[in-house]
Amino acid sequence: MKRAEQAKTPQQSEMPDITPHIRFAPDTGHIHLFDQRMLLMHGFSLGEMRRELIARMGVDEARKMFMRLGYQQGIEDQIRLRELTQSDIQQCLALGPRLREIEGFVRNLPLQQMQYSPDKSFYADYVWSASWEAEAQLEHIGPSGEAACWMMVGYANGFCTSLLGKPIVWREVECVAMGHAHCRVIGKPLEEWDNPEEDVHFLRIEDFVDGPAPASASQTLGKKYGRASQAVELGELIGASAGFNAVVQLLKKVAPTDATVLFLGESGVGKERFSRTLHAIGPRAEHPFVSVNCAAIPAELVEAELFGVEKGAYTHATASRPGKFERANGGTLFLDEIGCLPYAAQGKLLRVLQEQEIERVGDTRSRRIDVRVVAATNQDLRRDVQEGRFRRDLYYRLNVFPVEIPPLRERRDDIPLLLNLFLDRYSRKFAKKIVGLSEKAFDAIWAYDWPGNVRELENMVERAIILADEGGRLDMAQLFTGGEQLGSQGFSVSPVGGLVSVDQRSIEEAGALDQVLDMLLDAEVGMDQIEQHVLARALVRSRGNVSATARSLKLGRGQLQYRLAKFQQQTKKSEE
Repeated sequence: MKRAEQAKTPQQSEMPDITPHIRFAPDTGHIHLFDQRMLLMHGFSLGEMRRELIARMGVDEARKMFMRLGYQQGIEDQIRLRELTQSDIQQCLALGPRLREIEGFVRNLPLQQMQYSPDKSFYADYVWSASWEAEAQLEHIGPSGEAACWMMVGYANGFCTSLLGKPIVWREVECVAMGHAHCRVIGKPLEEWDNPEEDVHFLRIEDFVDGPAPASASQTLGKKYGRASQAVELGELIGASAGFNAVVQLLKKVAPTDATVLFLGESGVGKERFSRTLHAIGPRAEHPFVSVNCAAIPAELVEAELFGVEKGAYTHATASRPGKFERANGGTLFLDEIGCLPYAAQGKLLRVLQEQEIERVGDTRSRRIDVRVVAATNQDLRRDVQEGRFRRDLYYRLNVFPVEIPPLRERRDDIPLLLNLFLDRYSRKFAKKIVGLSEKAFDAIWAYDWPGNVRELENMVERAIILADEGGRLDMAQLFTGGEQLGSQGFSVSPVGGLVSVDQRSIEEAGALDQVLDMLLDAEVGMDQIEQHVLARALVRSRGNVSATARSLKLGRGQLQYRLAKFQQQTKKSEE
């Protein structure tokens, strides 16, 4: 097997140097790569942890855990390299392997460099030498019957998928841990692999979470994973972000119980889909799941809709009919937009939740029910309680197990996976072949703020596929046609004569900013005070979310945490 030349080509020599972005600060206990905090760990200890996880969890579960860990690392490194290269895709693809070498995981020897063209496909073939994972497998466990470089494969998947906006799968076809002379991996788009379900199985945190799969694999996945086929019918839960994983773990904890669950989050984050999944993985899965949109029921009909009506209860009640509670008996009742329930109906709902009995409108007897209640809202119920719009006792009755679903802008790592899901779904629905997204379109999707969350992304993809040409690629012209505000950009000439983008809004607001700066200077406010007040105000506006605060200040999370720690130390010293 002939290996690629190791000398740098002229094109490679012009690429940005990554090494200046590594910072060691032993006096403060920090190591940073770009704006990410890094840890210099003992490889032996990590190898021992790997061995213990395999012993406790089994090979398959340990493999999935390490691949997810690598997947998230790949996404994070891709984001930093994208900023460094100013979104030059080819440079990012070339620098990704180099960055992993700097991190100490493996030495990349390309048999075929990663090449990608929007009008073509993706293909790469690499030899991995000095693989830490293969060495750890042999040293701590022994020879393996399967490839062992799990974290590296997950890293390559996450890096390329998030960079290119389409699922890219790397498969380790040779491994030192299996007795081969070296480790070798091949990367291709998901749909070009045979039997790709095992390659994306690591994204399933639990059996009910489905990874992205091409249309040809849908039936196979449904048959293989049993209850996962129900999740496909109900709407897939797909994700790899930390926020998504945290919600999934909470679902796993509460699903076997009958505890009341309150889903919180902005409109469009998928609260009903999460609630359907909660029902599907719980002991009531074989019984009804009934959904009620409290905001859509007229105030005078709420009681009849929820509790049912007896014949003759009012003028048009010509027959008796059960309400939503009775229809959900034995199963789950999902009360969406619970904050919109009229105040008078809230008291009656509270009684039903406490007594597990309902009384139809116009009836004289009570009926026993056995229903698990799951509620959802995009409102701040605590504030509604304080302002007298929501009953305090009902709030505490519903708030047994709150689950907050983060907005899409806070889990952008999931966007490529969701894009693939919606592209596959609506391409089949409209019988139209779509080959993916243009680079500009994906950049815009990644940068967009997503006020409508996952629902907005799904609607945008559906609309774009309708507008797109057969066999074409989705571009800005098809995606952003619904009045979305992308932010206006102008252009200026740089000192060397090139065009550079200029944020028009910053130009318009420059006058107002100058006024604020003049006020601060007139008040003789110190620089540390200004920075401290800005940080405190940004934290308040983002409701204490450190990641959101960092993004609003154009800082890395590590940089923000460093500044916060510095001011905490200063405050502590002044108090002493």
